[in-house]
Amino acid sequence: MLYLPARAQQQVDAETMQQIYEEVKTPYKYGLVMVPQSNDKKMDCPTIFRKGGKWYMSYLIYDGRGYETWLASSKDLLNWKNEGKQLSFSDEDVWDANQKAGYNALVDMKWGGKYKLNKYDGKYWMSYFGGKERGYEVEPLSIGMAFTKHKPWVAHEWQRLPKPVLSSLDADVRWWENRHKLFKSSVIEDKERFTGHRFVMYYNAVGDSLANNKKTRWYERIGMAVSDDMVNWKRFKTEPVVHHPVGITGDAVIQKMGGNYVMFYFGAFWEDRKGAFNRFAVSKDLIHWTDWQGENLIASSKDYDALYAHKSYVLKHKGVVYHFYCAVNQNDQRGIAVATSKDLGTSNIQFLPFNKESK
Repeated sequence: MLYLPARAQQQVDAETMQQIYEEVKTPYKYGLVMVPQSNDKKMDCPTIFRKGGKWYMSYLIYDGRGYETWLASSKDLLNWKNEGKQLSFSDEDVWDANQKAGYNALVDMKWGGKYKLNKYDGKYWMSYFGGKERGYEVEPLSIGMAFTKHKPWVAHEWQRLPKPVLSSLDADVRWWENRHKLFKSSVIEDKERFTGHRFVMYYNAVGDSLANNKKTRWYERIGMAVSDDMVNWKRFKTEPVVHHPVGITGDAVIQKMGGNYVMFYFGAFWEDRKGAFNRFAVSKDLIHWTDWQGENLIASSKDYDALYAHKSYVLKHKGVVYHFYCAVNQNDQRGIAVATSKDLGTSNIQFLPFNKESK
């Protein structure tokens, strides 16, 4: 069940929800299309965009020190080539020295559209979560913004704003962000001005909660922030916009299907579902969301995603839906896998195995 504020009234009807599920489901799992080069690295969180006749994927690599953001390219959405880094570790003493997990902003979100990156103020933008501490998602983690005036489909180092745009120390921080960890963010343009602002950011954060009158260890939810200039951001609404009774609800990615906005997100460690899995919610106004109550879009079913199958990026191209996601096996090796809505055969796909575990 999806928990929404009491004033939320704009529910999407069951027939529309079913139609969207039939449109976006991808029953054909093809396997890993990107894997780390060595077992001490983990790959995560794909974001896809297009330029000309090629596709590009920004993604994360965790190597023990922290996260960096990388770029890959493809001609067919199935065979990918690494191109290099976009956000790298810093040697100087800065707030984001050891964590820079980036996500391209202002991607064309029309379903079946061009999926191009759009500019604002003559720049391409990327939101990212950053932090100073070494290790795996060590707090505090805050959200920053990076930009470039150069070609974002060519690997190069992006410029970063000097301080976070959202942090757990902000005066307007919400009750559900008290664990000092702000994670993935997705920035879109609100062309209809549903929020009264030009840009909207969906982001997930960690906070405490009460379940059965007992304080839980953690709880991750999706909230909103808004901006008119991509630099100054403020939180929108007191409550999270999508969350569930326990576990994680996170990593929102938005697509626009006609008059509906579809939020692809992942859930994990819920009371009624095991592991981690990908789902969706639908909105008419970017603010009030109706959750899909049916089957998961992606869940663990193969050796390569036996532990988790989560963190999606979903698009449609030439009549085929591609669902990219982070696949995690029982050895906690992480790579990027893809599933499709149609059987494409395997003759032109180079599937990648995880590296064998060192003895």
